[in-house]
Amino acid sequence: MSVRRDYGQFCGLAAGLNIIGERWTLLIVRELLVAPMRFNNLLDNLPGIGPNLLTDRLRMLTEHEVIEQLPVEGDSRGKMYRLTALGEQLRAPVLSLARWGMGFLREGDAKKTVRDEWGFLALQAMIDHDRIPDVDETYEFRVGDHSFAIEVRGGAVSFVPGSVPLPDLTIACAADTFVRIGARLLSPFDAIVTGAVKVDGDPEVIHRCTRMLGLS
Repeated sequence: MSVRRDYGQFCGLAAGLNIIGERWTLLIVRELLVAPMRFNNLLDNLPGIGPNLLTDRLRMLTEHEVIEQLPVEGDSRGKMYRLTALGEQLRAPVLSLARWGMGFLREGDAKKTVRDEWGFLALQAMIDHDRIPDVDETYEFRVGDHSFAIEVRGGAVSFVPGSVPLPDLTIACAADTFVRIGARLLSPFDAIVTGAVKVDGDPEVIHRCTRMLGLS
């Protein structure tokens, strides 16, 4: 196993940071929380990391069984990376950290890199579990060229990648607009009025959805 910097503390937080505290590591985890990916996909989605550093981080995460390598069908030399069950345990803390970090975004940050797929994680981070509707509904979000949905069933939520049949509500916008709304830099009302967001659904359904996302 590679020699790594160690905080030298008998503490769970320090032990966790020994593994995921290095620069770029949690962003690699973020990408794999969206979906398993090949090396070149990760490299494209993380501009600035460089292939050698990405290789090092992937090796370290594999050694600690946070991620695993899978063969790529039809490509004998290809490798796909995905989170293990241990790595999937990072979903809740990463989403909590993302929700906390939204408060530090500023309007000038909107010029930085943003990906449509990050909206799928942003949705999961924004859910207020005390405000889940008491009716069964499905909300589809079309962020840029990607779609994903929230399904509410029996007071519980689940998240679906891709389009769903007959959603009760559809919301469409660009990725940067989606993040700006989540960061409270743009109100949903202003976004709808200016046409930056297009909504199709009953007003009561819209209210239940936005309330659950903490936007009402």
